[in-house]
Amino acid sequence: MKVEIWSDVVCPFCYVGKRRFEAGLRQFGHPEAVEIVWRSFELTPDFRPVPGQDVYASLAEKKGIAPEESRRMSDHVAAMAQEAGLQYNFDRAVPANTFLAHQLIHLGALHGRQDAAKERLFAAYYTEGRDLNDPETLAELGAEVGLDAAEIRRALAAGTYAEAVRYDEYQAQQIGVGGVPFFVFEDKYAVSGAQPAELFAEVLGKVWAEAQAARPALVALAGPADGPACGPDGCD
Repeated sequence: MKVEIWSDVVCPFCYVGKRRFEAGLRQFGHPEAVEIVWRSFELTPDFRPVPGQDVYASLAEKKGIAPEESRRMSDHVAAMAQEAGLQYNFDRAVPANTFLAHQLIHLGALHGRQDAAKERLFAAYYTEGRDLNDPETLAELGAEVGLDAAEIRRALAAGTYAEAVRYDEYQAQQIGVGGVPFFVFEDKYAVSGAQPAELFAEVLGKVWAEAQAARPALVALAGPADGPACGPDGCD
């Protein structure tokens, strides 16, 4: 069963959504049967970081609100994150354009480390205040989850996965993704937002049950059930 998740690493609800989905996955009876594919989505693709500007001022400028309101909003989100077991340190967060970070996640997918790369970037941004605008920082973070730092530097410099990021975003437009996180189950069902774990478990169970019901039944055509056959111990 494939689950595709469109999200951005500077989307606070996306990290919460990841935790809630993981909790739902644990409630689901067949987690080993689920393939998770992270898809790129940039909340602000044209964002240009201003040196020295904190996340409160950046958010206030983006939304056209006062910095005090931006701080109140961030405090509310941090409280929600804490309920999901996450520690958001907005005072340390560095506003970032995530185009390079998404390319790193695609590189991680090539080496079977996509989820690990996604998790590492979330923690780096929200908890540690790392600068995701900096290619060297991204190389260090990628190396921490088992990727080759030199390969990361080459890929980011060359834009090796830039087109893959753009294609994910094109797909998001085609299916009407207006906000993230956005979860698509087996190209059939969609769940928008950081929903409760129980809802994710319910959807996983529904998709799984439908897939099992659709599997073709094996029907014996004719003859005895114990006819001549070969097995691990030889032939009858």
